Amino acid sequence: MIDEMAYAGPEHLDAAFVAGFDRKQGYPDPAADLDALAAQGLGTGSAVVDLGTGTGQFALAAARRFGHVTAVDVSPAMLGLLRERAAGAGLGNLDCVRAGFLSYQHAGPPADAVYTRHALHQLPDFWKALALDRIAKMLRLRDLIYDFSPAEAEAEFRSWFEHAAADPAEGYTAEDYAEHIRTEHSTFRWLFEPMLTAAGFEIAATEFQGRLYGTYTCLRT
Repeated sequence: MIDEMAYAGPEHLDAAFVAGFDRKQGYPDPAADLDALAAQGLGTGSAVVDLGTGTGQFALAAARRFGHVTAVDVSPAMLGLLRERAAGAGLGNLDCVRAGFLSYQHAGPPADAVYTRHALHQLPDFWKALALDRIAKMLRLRDLIYDFSPAEAEAEFRSWFEHAAADPAEGYTAEDYAEHIRTEHSTFRWLFEPMLTAAGFEIAATEFQGRLYGTYTCLRT
């Protein structure tokens, strides 16, 4: 088994980077993701696992709406910040676990849903497939997935660079995008969707933003 810490990206392990992570990432209100789970029957008694929770923006909101949330991440810096936020909000139904897609071992009753956002792309495709195979029940997934053909890649990447942020504190710069392309493992959509099917998921809904940010709601078949 690979060492998932080695694939986390060094910036996600750095407390200084983590402190400004929310501002740079620009994560919108998670209400739409929560509503998607609620539409599949989740409620105040439901248990949710957030894999690759980061600073816990989704996990904190989910803990206010659902019965229990397990927030999972490989980064001690991310989990440290999340524990502080959960304690400050008085959320006793949120637990933090240091683990990854391949090493997390779920304890207690089966989860009603599993959520992940912008984290699965850290793994190469072989390990993505194994990670998906380990996820049970229901999956709400948003990640960086290439919704274009290999022949279109150069033009798409040039567009990213031209519209990138100038200030690295405010958004992702051209250098950030280039690093992602070189060192991380975003997958073409036409490769990723068969992985979901092979893992036993039925794709209930799909939405793409900018031919990069793909959101999937899947049911376990």
